[in-house]
Amino acid sequence: MPQQGGAGRDIAPAKGTLGVMLVGLGAVSTTFIAGVENVRRGTALPIGSLTQMGTIRLGKRTDHRAPKIKEFLPLADLKDLAFTAWDPIPDDAYTAARKAGVLEPHHLEPIADFLKGITPLPAAFDRNYVKRLNGTHVKNAPTKRELAEELRQDIRDFKQRSGADRLVMIWAASTEVFLTPGPAHQSLAAFERAMECNDPAIAPSMLYAYAALMENVPFANGAPNLTVDIPALERLAEERRLPIGGKDFKTGQTMMKTVLAPAFKARMLGLAGWYSTNILGNRDGEVLDDPESFKTKEESKLGVLEYILQPDQYPELYGNVFHKVRINYYPPRGDNKEGWDNIDIFGWLGYPMQIKVDFLCRDSILAAPIVLDLALYFDLAQRARLSGIQEWLSFYFKSPQTAPGLYPEHDLFIQQTKLKNTLRWLKGEEQITHLGIEYYEKA
Repeated sequence: MPQQGGAGRDIAPAKGTLGVMLVGLGAVSTTFIAGVENVRRGTALPIGSLTQMGTIRLGKRTDHRAPKIKEFLPLADLKDLAFTAWDPIPDDAYTAARKAGVLEPHHLEPIADFLKGITPLPAAFDRNYVKRLNGTHVKNAPTKRELAEELRQDIRDFKQRSGADRLVMIWAASTEVFLTPGPAHQSLAAFERAMECNDPAIAPSMLYAYAALMENVPFANGAPNLTVDIPALERLAEERRLPIGGKDFKTGQTMMKTVLAPAFKARMLGLAGWYSTNILGNRDGEVLDDPESFKTKEESKLGVLEYILQPDQYPELYGNVFHKVRINYYPPRGDNKEGWDNIDIFGWLGYPMQIKVDFLCRDSILAAPIVLDLALYFDLAQRARLSGIQEWLSFYFKSPQTAPGLYPEHDLFIQQTKLKNTLRWLKGEEQITHLGIEYYEKA
């Protein structure tokens, strides 16, 4: 029988303005902001956004209850969103969107004045962590601790300037070089000492996460950087009862892996190898042309198959998979990324088969609705007093954060079930198990 619902969670109302603070005002952020403004003006649809387009089934199939998610939950309304961003390049949102080349003039020119009104704050930027970018619009302070304090002041200033009642912060900037957790990341005291000493273990993204949490702002990480995925900041989020999560927006090629790999496993089809390559020409592609930034992205992409396929449990099928990932910077393609996969599988009696996938996607078009959903869901989580890692939002991430000791769930459909069941739980509705035996058992 389906699990019974309960009283639901006490959720504070979404009254007033929600300020969305974006780290990075490049292709993803400008596509997100311009998209929201087009939707608000009634000139476009928020396609790809679960919060805006999706429904949620409640009760039995025979009940025919499937409201839109935005009507089922007290989410912030799009008309109540206000935006700001940090970026090491001083271009306003209109100029940045034009340079990014994602959106056509009919989506930019009617809202040009609105976009020109969004100018980036100077970034806490260090080229040692993003070696292919040369930022000129940057903060200067003697220590990383002082940089973090400047970011905290930016947060307070934006809240006052915008009249926002609540804030969320989302990292939508470039991928930093690969870092592993170390002594500086183990406690808040060690983290703060490391900031004061300009320890290289403290990346710029960590300064933003620290500043957000110290100002009681939820933080979501849309890149594969370590960032908030360290004990010091996880504990800080728990202590201050703030939602955190990440990492790395799940958009193109990895989204397809989290769809296809579960299908192979469900049918007990073997996998010999999976070769993935990408070409893209936007700022993200330029940054990932640096081997150290690519290493961070590679770790995010490579972990997906192992967690889904569980080779320790199925050694005959998945114990010897050759998995290769490549990303190539190709300027002519711009934001229109191409992800190509060659998949070698085997079936009955070991006979080989192949699958070829050529996904000509648009990177920022896939990422923008993720940014919107995360902003709304992280705000919802804070109003529902859900603190710490929000694993129920793994649906949106390539490398989902989990509580210590848990492996991440990568299967897109399990992630979606977890997300929707969390929404049902928040409202005291029955969990849906899809058992359905009650339709067939006779009394």
